[in-house]
Amino acid sequence: MSESAKNRYSPDEVSPPGETLRDILRERGLTQAELATRTGRPKKTISEIVNGKAAITVDTALQFELALGVPAAFWNAREQQYREHLARRAQEEEMARRVSWLSKFPVAEMVKRGLFRREATKPERVRELLAFLGVSSPEQWSELFALQNVAFRKSTAFDVDEGSLAVWLRQGLIEAKRVPSQPYDRGTFRAALREARSLSREEPESFQEKLVATCAEAGVIVLFVPEFKGCRASGATRWIAPDRALIQLSLRYRTDDHLWFTFFHEAAHILLHGKKLIFIEGQRHEGGREAEANRWAANALIPRSEFERLSKMRPYTKTRIRAFARECGVSPGIVVGRLQHEGLLPHSHCNDLKRRFKWAGDV
Repeated sequence: MSESAKNRYSPDEVSPPGETLRDILRERGLTQAELATRTGRPKKTISEIVNGKAAITVDTALQFELALGVPAAFWNAREQQYREHLARRAQEEEMARRVSWLSKFPVAEMVKRGLFRREATKPERVRELLAFLGVSSPEQWSELFALQNVAFRKSTAFDVDEGSLAVWLRQGLIEAKRVPSQPYDRGTFRAALREARSLSREEPESFQEKLVATCAEAGVIVLFVPEFKGCRASGATRWIAPDRALIQLSLRYRTDDHLWFTFFHEAAHILLHGKKLIFIEGQRHEGGREAEANRWAANALIPRSEFERLSKMRPYTKTRIRAFARECGVSPGIVVGRLQHEGLLPHSHCNDLKRRFKWAGDV
C-alpha cells in the first residue's frame, strides 16, 4: 500500500455541514428564516442546507462568513470533506459489487510478493488492484489494455492469462520509473550490447549489475521481473518515454542460452522496430518483426561467419564447444542452445554446459 494511502484519513461517518450550521444557529439564537434574511438566500435553500439536501456553494460560504462570523474557508472545507465522504462511500459500494473482477488477476501471488497487503477485505483488494494498474474502474482497465499496441508471440499450445500478463507488464513499468538512465543513444546502446556478449560468460552476481548499468547509460532500462502464473512471457520491450526504452526479462526458462537470446531479441526490437508497439516474447512464433529480431539476435551472439565455422566442427564434443565459446567470447550454453536450435545437436545433449539461474529466495 502506498504511503499516501496509509496516511489518508477516511472516517466511517462524516456529518453534513448543515448540522454544524444548525448548531451555530441554535447557539446564536437565530432561526433559519433570520439567516435567510441576513444572507439574501431563499428560506428553502437554507432549510435544504441545514437538512443536508443542498451543498454550500462558494458564494454561500462567503455570505455565511459575513452573516455569522465563521470563515468561508471553514464552510468550504466542511462541504468538500462531506462530499468526498459521500463519493468515497459510493465508490466503496461499487468496489463491493466488483469483487468477481479479482479472479482475472494473480492476486494471491501479488500478496505473496508484497505488492498488496496481506490483510484486506475483497472490496479493499479491488481498490488496491485498480491503484496498482493505474485506472479508476475495471472498464477503464479493459479499454486501456485493448488500446495498448501489444505484439505478443502466441502459441496455439498454451493460453496466455491476460490478467497475469498485464500485472507483469505493469510491475515492470512501475519499477522502471524508479531507475535513473541517460537519454537513449543508439551508438552507446550498440556498445553496451558488445559488452553484453562478454558478460554472458560471467555469473549472475557479476553480470546483472553490469548489464543494467551499461544499458542505463544508453537510455535502455533492463529489469528482471519474475513472471506470474499464466503470463508465459520470457521478455518484453517497449518505449516508456520518447528517449527511454525498457527491456523486461522474466527468466522463464532459467538457462543462460534462453536468457541471453531473449535479451538480444528484445534489443533488436529497440534497434529495428520503432517506438509504438509493445513486444512480448512468449512461445514460438515466426514471421515479420519477430523473425527479423530472431535472426539479428542469433547473429549478434554468434556472427554468421563464426557459426559457419562452428557448423563444421563435428562431432560436437563438450571440449570443442567450450573452446569455440571461449574463442567467440560467449558462454558455452549459448553455443549449445544455437546448435540445438539449428538441429545440429539433439536437445538432450550437452545441457550441462548451460548455466541455470534461479531467483533469490527460490528453494
